Amino acid sequence: MRRTIDLAVALVCVCLASQSLAENQEAAQAAAAFGARQGVVGLSLSPDGSSVAYVVPRSGQASALYTQALATGSKAKLALLVEGKPERLESCSWVANDRLVCIIFAVVTDMEIGLVYKSRLIAVNTDGSNLKVLSNRENIYTRGVLLSGGHIIDWLPDEDGFVLMVQRYLPDDHTGSSLGSKREGVGVDRVNTRTLELTHVEEPRREVADYISDGRGVVRIQAKNEVRVGLDTGITRYSYRLVGSRKWLPFGDYDETHREGFLPAAVDPELNIAYGFKKNKSGRIALYSVKLDESLQEELIYEHPEVDVDELIRIGRRQRVVGASYVTDVRQSVYLSENVKKLLTSLAKALPDQKILRVADSSSDENTMLLFAGSDTDPGVYHVFDRKARNLHTFLVVRGELEGRKLANVRAVQYPADDGAMIPGYLTLPPGREDAKGLPAIVLPHGGPSARDEWGFDWLSQFYAARGFAVLQPNFRGSSGYGDAWFQQNGFRSWQVAIGDILAAGRWLVSQGIADPERLGIVGWSYGGYAALQSAVVDPKLFKAVVAIAPVTDLEALKEESRIFTNFRLVRQFVGDGPYLTAGSPIAQAEKIKVPVLLFHGELDRNVSVRQSRRMAERLRAVGANCELVTWRELDHYLEDSNARAQMLSKSEAFLTHAFETK
Repeated sequence: MRRTIDLAVALVCVCLASQSLAENQEAAQAAAAFGARQGVVGLSLSPDGSSVAYVVPRSGQASALYTQALATGSKAKLALLVEGKPERLESCSWVANDRLVCIIFAVVTDMEIGLVYKSRLIAVNTDGSNLKVLSNRENIYTRGVLLSGGHIIDWLPDEDGFVLMVQRYLPDDHTGSSLGSKREGVGVDRVNTRTLELTHVEEPRREVADYISDGRGVVRIQAKNEVRVGLDTGITRYSYRLVGSRKWLPFGDYDETHREGFLPAAVDPELNIAYGFKKNKSGRIALYSVKLDESLQEELIYEHPEVDVDELIRIGRRQRVVGASYVTDVRQSVYLSENVKKLLTSLAKALPDQKILRVADSSSDENTMLLFAGSDTDPGVYHVFDRKARNLHTFLVVRGELEGRKLANVRAVQYPADDGAMIPGYLTLPPGREDAKGLPAIVLPHGGPSARDEWGFDWLSQFYAARGFAVLQPNFRGSSGYGDAWFQQNGFRSWQVAIGDILAAGRWLVSQGIADPERLGIVGWSYGGYAALQSAVVDPKLFKAVVAIAPVTDLEALKEESRIFTNFRLVRQFVGDGPYLTAGSPIAQAEKIKVPVLLFHGELDRNVSVRQSRRMAERLRAVGANCELVTWRELDHYLEDSNARAQMLSKSEAFLTHAFETK
C-alpha cells in the first residue's frame, strides 16, 4: 500500500514539473516572439514601381537592406549590411531605379561632449556597388563636431540619381592648402549621388536651421533659429520667396515652447501655398495654408473640435500633400484630393479587418502604390496596388514571429480622475477575455511626456496581455494631441496632475473588478518609467510592483544633461524650476517607495543618462528597498536588440508575478 502512495505522489510531482517546464517554455517563446525587432521596416517603392526596398534586422543591432523585384518568382537581394557596432541602418529610399540613399547613425562617445548621436547619408546601388558618403566629413582640421549628416528635402524625380540635400558645414582650418574652407552653417546642395559632384544651391549660413523645397527642385522657405548667448530660444523665424525670385521675404515666426504661430511643413507649387500647422481659437492644432505671394493670405483647411490635427498625408516622389490626419480613439484621415479619397475608401472596403490603412510609398507616376494595413490584432501587412489593373496583392508581413498567435483586442475607454475629468485610454485584455474579472493588471503610461498612445498594435502591451495581464494605457493630462488645456504645462511641470491621472487609472481597474488589487503593477518606459516610480512615491500602496525602463529619476539632473548643448534653454524651460523639482523627483523621495522595483537601462542612452537609473538603484537600496537594475553596455534608449528585449519581457513578467505572489 505504501509503494502505491509513493508512486502516486511521484507521478503528481512529474506532472507538475512537466507543466512548469511547459509554462516556462511558453513564457520564453512569447518573450522572444513579442520582443523581436520588427521584421521589416522602411519599405519604399522604386520610381518605376517595379521593385521594393526594405530593411531587415539581424542579430544584435545589425540590419540589412534588401531589394526585391515585384515580378513573379523574384527573390530578395542583399544590397547593404550594417553591423550595428556602433553604426546602424535607419532607413533607405530610392533615388533612381538602381540606387538608394540610406541614413546611417550611431550613438558614440565624444571626448569633450560625452554621448552624442551622429548621422550620415550614404548612397548605394541595388547590387551593393558604388557606395558613396553624401554627408560632409570631418578631419583633424575641422573646427567643431559634425553631428548631423543632413537630410534630403527634394528627391528630384526628373533627375536620375540627384537630390537636394540640406547639410551643415564646419570651417576647415587647413591653412596654406586648397583643401581648407571657411564655409560655416546650413546650406542646400544639389548632389549627384553616383559621383558626389555637387552644386551649392543655397550657400551655408550660420543662422539658418533648415529649408523647404517645392518638390520640383526650387527652395521656397528658409528657417532661422533665434539664438541668444549660444542657446536656442525656441523661436524660429521663417522667410519665403515669391515665384521666380531669389529674394527672401519675412514669412512669420513660430514659438516651439508655446506652440504659437504658423509652422510650415510643405509647399504646393501648383497652388503656390505652404501647408502647415497652427493653433486655433480652442488651443488645438489645425491644418492651415498660407499663400506664397505678397498677400500671405491664411486659410483654415481643417480643424477637429476634440483633438489636434498632427500629420500631413503625402504621396509620390514629389511628396504631394493629399490630406491630413488626427487621432480620436483611432487615427482618422481627411483628404484634400477627391481622387485619393475615393481610392483609399475603396481599398479600405477591400481590407475590412484592417482599420489602419495608409500609402507608404508610390511610383513616380503614382500608378503603383505600396500600402500598409494593420489593426490592433494585426501588426501589419504591406500590399502592392496596381491602379491601372486594379490589382491588390500581399507583399510582406511586418512581424512574422507573431504569425499564428492570437492577439488581444484593444478597446478605447474613459475613466474618471479624482477631480472628475474623464481620462481617455486604451484597455487591452488577454485574448478571448472580453469581460475579464480579477486579473493581474498593469497600468502602462506612455513616454514623452509630449506624446500620446494610439489605437493599434503595441508589442509591449500585447506581450503582457498574452501572458494573462490586463493592460491600461492612459492618455493622462500632460499628453499631447488634445490641445493646450489637456497638455497643461507638460507632464514634468504639471507632474501632480499627470501622476494623479495615472493613479486614477489603477484605481479604476480595481473599481471595475478588472484588476485584482493585490496583483496590480505599473510599467513604463522613459517618461513612463518616471511616472511609474513617481506614482509609487505619491501612493505607496496602490501598485504592488514597479518596472521602469530608461526612466527619468531626477528632474534637476535631466536639465543638467543638456547643459553643453544648444537646446539647454529649451530643456530648462520644459522641466522648469522651483521646489516641485525635488518633490517631483523619485530619487529624492526613494524612502516612500515600499514595493519592489525593477529597472532597465541601456548604457548608451543619450535621451536619459544611465546614471539616472544607477543612482536610483543605489538610493533605493540605501533605504532598504527591494530594487534590481539591469543594464546593457552597447544599447541606447530604445533597446533595439531582440535578445535584450526578450530578456526584458521575460524578466519583467517573472518579477511582476513573483511580487504579486509574495504580497
